Amino acid sequence: MQQSENIYLIGLMGVGKTTIGRHLAGALKLPFYDSDKAIEESTGVDIPTIFEYEGEDGFRQREQKILTELVDIKGIVLATGGGAILQEKNRQLLMQNGFVVYLHCSIEKILQRTRRDNQRPLLNKSNPQAELEKLSQYREALYLECADFEINTDEIQSKVLVNKILEAYQQHN
Repeated sequence: MQQSENIYLIGLMGVGKTTIGRHLAGALKLPFYDSDKAIEESTGVDIPTIFEYEGEDGFRQREQKILTELVDIKGIVLATGGGAILQEKNRQLLMQNGFVVYLHCSIEKILQRTRRDNQRPLLNKSNPQAELEKLSQYREALYLECADFEINTDEIQSKVLVNKILEAYQQHN
């Protein structure tokens, strides 16, 4: 299959962007990137440390810089951070440079998937469910604004999800 653009995965934390992204990249024989991992590699520290010292605003500045660099690479699959779509410039970068897939699932499933993960600063709150609901409500319209395709990752197996995304991608090209 001939690819004409990158594939970018967007959605809340815990919806499966990294897992699905790796499978997609494997199926397409493309390199896989995770913007959060790229930020950690460029800074030498983990995301919680960036949040601790620079706050969310500092992290979002770093995220925008990394996204600008990553969209310049052609022929990749990229899992973005859940909040990458918060800045208009990031939304434009994604929409103008690739096929954007919005992955979503229930808050209950996200909580189940992230319950042992202490590397998610936005969930280190007294009520992670309320925080996720708030994030979901606020970000939903932004995700939909960017998306060329959307899919629910609640119960469908990764291989089936990948096939559905590939089908949509082929129709888009």
